[in-house]
Order: sequence, then C-alpha cells, then structure tokens
Amino acid sequence: MKSLYPFTFEPIVKERIWGGTKLKTYLNKSISSDTIGESWELSTVPNDVSVVNNGVLKGKNVNELITLYPKEFLGSEVLERFGTEFPLLFKFIDAKQDLSIQVHPNDALAKKRHNSFGKTEMWYVMQADENARLIVGFKQNSTPDEYKKALERNELISILNEVEVKVGDVFFLETGTIHAIGAGIVIAEIQQTSDITYRVYDFDRVDALGNKRELHTEMALEALNYNTTEAYIDYQSKVNTRNELVHCDYFKTNIIPLQEMYHWKKTKEAFTVLMCTEGTFDLQFNNEVSHFKMGDTVLLPAVLDEVYLNGTATLLEISI
Repeated sequence: MKSLYPFTFEPIVKERIWGGTKLKTYLNKSISSDTIGESWELSTVPNDVSVVNNGVLKGKNVNELITLYPKEFLGSEVLERFGTEFPLLFKFIDAKQDLSIQVHPNDALAKKRHNSFGKTEMWYVMQADENARLIVGFKQNSTPDEYKKALERNELISILNEVEVKVGDVFFLETGTIHAIGAGIVIAEIQQTSDITYRVYDFDRVDALGNKRELHTEMALEALNYNTTEAYIDYQSKVNTRNELVHCDYFKTNIIPLQEMYHWKKTKEAFTVLMCTEGTFDLQFNNEVSHFKMGDTVLLPAVLDEVYLNGTATLLEISI
C-alpha cells in the first residue's frame, strides 16, 4: 500500500450568473472567466468528483482513493456512519451579485425526492464589501399562507431577515432555512454532499439569452422552516487552539488562529480537512514540508494523526 499523505485537489470552478472575479484576484485561483461563482475544493457530487493534484497519487479521484484505502482515508467512524460515500462538500463562493433566495431539503425529503443527502451547511465570511449582507431565515415566525402571499406580491424580502456581515462572521444553516448570500461577499462553505437547491426568488434576473432561471416554488413549500432561526454563531479565537464553531450531526468545524508552530494531533477515526481563509502556513509531515496560502484546502486522511503547522494563518478545521 502506498503511504497516504496530505492531499490537495484540482478546484472545480463553476460559472454562475451572479459570479465574479474574486476567486481569481482574491484567492489566486487559476481562472479565465469573469463570472465564476464557486470553486468546489473537495467534492464527490456525481460528475464533479475531485482529482488529486499532488504527490504520488496525483490523478486519482476521491472515489478511487476511498476504494483503494477506505479505512485509512475515511476513518472507521465515517465508514460506520456513511459507508464509502464521502459525506461533505467544500466550496469557496464569490457573490458579485445577490444569489437567489433559496432553501435546501432535509435528509428525509431529499432521499424521497432525489435519492440524495439533504444540505445542512455553514458559512465563514472571508471578505465582505461595505454594507454587504446575507438573508437568513424569517424576520418573525411565518406561515405557508403568509409566505405564498408575499411571494405572489413580489414582497418576499420584506418578511425575511437581512444581516450585515463582516470578515470572520459564521452562520449555521440548518435544512429548511430560507437564505441568500448577498452581493460583495466571499465565503467558505462547508456542507453535506448534496447539490439540491430549491430556488424561490431570483430578483427577476435573465441570462445572456434573456431567459429567467427555473424556480422551484412548489417543491420549496414542504422543505421550508417557517419559524425564525438563530443562525449566527458567536465563538472564541484563542491562538494556536481549536475553537469550536459548529458541531452538528453532519460535521464538526473548529477555527485555529495559527501563530508560528502548532503541534496538530487527532484520532484515526475520521479524515480532517483544513481550509485556509487567511495568511500562509507550512505543513510538516514525515519530514516533508508543504506550503499553503489563503484559498488552499488540504485533506488529512484518517490514518494521519499528527502533523506540524507553522505560520500565520486562519484555518478552518473540519471533520465528522
């Protein structure tokens, strides 16, 4: 068996009607288009499976690694819960314009309708223009009737909760939460492996051919949580420490404000992903040193239980 090591992957970039250039100019992704909205850093969504771009296993995709090294790559706890399905999807998002107002179904509804996981997710704000905001949930507890009337009158935004954001803000979006990322924001997103989105309002936009995007008004009705939600996460930022952000049934995310050397250790029960949202750092494993910068994502297979991190950076640490 080849020795496993810290993996990086070729970003899968997505053109979006609301996308811009910050993933190129701010995160230094190799992108030619001026309307890239998403960089999928690590994915096993069908037809969008990430491919290793470093080391002796370069060119293998994530599913191939799982087939070859299921326990060593995923970890015993992940195998027990999810089998050989990789359970998470990691993205960077650049919203030059407002995203559509949308909702994601829970596991039960997604399984019934799409044979898919639901889409619980969290956002970490990496960059925000002045007055940039998100939509997260309803202002007050609502009802399906009130929601439908607001939609019909083109007044949906009036009953939704808008929040101004700044760098470092964290939001946890349980399934059923109506939401939208506003213009002028770059976000790191951690979510279940799912690409199921019900779009309910798209600001009457049209594409280059004059076509509006499909809405999923009826499908969203059963998926929505019509009550208010507390999505904003308050957290500590102790240096060289795992500070809890979101620990839910689907993922555990901590933030590590890295200053100089940090001896990083974990169990071998699950893989871990590090997303660098600020600064630069070196990762030392088996006397080999790899350099990473803001916008990089690295997966540490379950079998890797100890590395050294050195630098000045902000890291999101995600596991199961």
